[in-house]
Amino acid sequence: MRTEDFSFDLPEELIAQYPAERRGESRLLVLDRGSGRRSHSMVRDLASMIEPGTLMVFNDSRVRKARIYAEALDTGARVEFLLLRSLGSSAWEAAATKLKRQRPGRRYRFAEGVEAQIITAEAAGLGGDQGLDTRILSFDPPIDEDYLERNGHVPLPPYIKRDDAGTDAERYQTVYARELGSAASPTAGLHFTHELLESLAVRGVESASVTLHVGLGTFIPVRTKSLEEHSMHEESYSVPEATASAVRRAKAEGRPVLAVGTTSLRGLESAWARGRELGSDGIVAGSGNTRIFIYPGYSFGVVDALFTNFHTPKSTLLMLVSAFAGRELIMESYAEAVAMRYRFFSYGDAMLIR
Repeated sequence: MRTEDFSFDLPEELIAQYPAERRGESRLLVLDRGSGRRSHSMVRDLASMIEPGTLMVFNDSRVRKARIYAEALDTGARVEFLLLRSLGSSAWEAAATKLKRQRPGRRYRFAEGVEAQIITAEAAGLGGDQGLDTRILSFDPPIDEDYLERNGHVPLPPYIKRDDAGTDAERYQTVYARELGSAASPTAGLHFTHELLESLAVRGVESASVTLHVGLGTFIPVRTKSLEEHSMHEESYSVPEATASAVRRAKAEGRPVLAVGTTSLRGLESAWARGRELGSDGIVAGSGNTRIFIYPGYSFGVVDALFTNFHTPKSTLLMLVSAFAGRELIMESYAEAVAMRYRFFSYGDAMLIR
């Protein structure tokens, strides 16, 4: 399948630069993937659209202040790094601006006098398993989450053309975030308020959580001509036994499982694939790493409905929702959203696909 098949035209002014004035006050496109019918509503009215007994699964990953800035000691140039994951006491895997210039041996000075050097994967004890899109930084002295909280910035995506503001520390985080580790927000969850969660519970909707720490695997663009050539970056996930049991009960009783966000869906489907590997008929609990790449032709094992944002052209996330609802139906829906001036991407409006 061609990557070009997942391209679409999007006016720049429809890329949301700020969240809605109030959390949850965003538009909602509702898509029935069986009939192809579309309707338009608001996220605040979501509870009335969800069938009682539905199991909704949320990604409880918490975003760290993963964007930090440094001065290159050899040139004095300012370099931006996005820390993706800790590799031990002092090493971090990171993305960087002007990546090709950031080579092993280059040194940097960060805030509070901290210095770092780019090292090889072998030096970090990773063998040769490192993607072309990242580098490994070894910090001296080692940095921790408190350091990032003091000196890091909210990792807004590059299509948001502004610096992070004080309000982003709260608005780029879901209200139910618990497990620290993401380099980007699981943005479908940004729409949910405590009041909306309560209204869902009152309606008889069951909730559960998974953890998938968002990294490059979620948002890096597909650069190959065909989807089959693309290789996903690894991301860590965890499915608690309580969630796996809830999914098994819902399936046995014929109740739908609704994933809140593509990351929740990928965590659930990764756990289902792991169950298949172990010879099980259903999802299994546990933690691990996933490179799951979902595109048209994929057979879903767990998820029956999806609440999600609108995604970037040629992205793995657009391919995922196309696998879920059909490419033509998704592209038609996106064209309608553009025509109706929906707001796109992380701080934009939402879709319910059922």
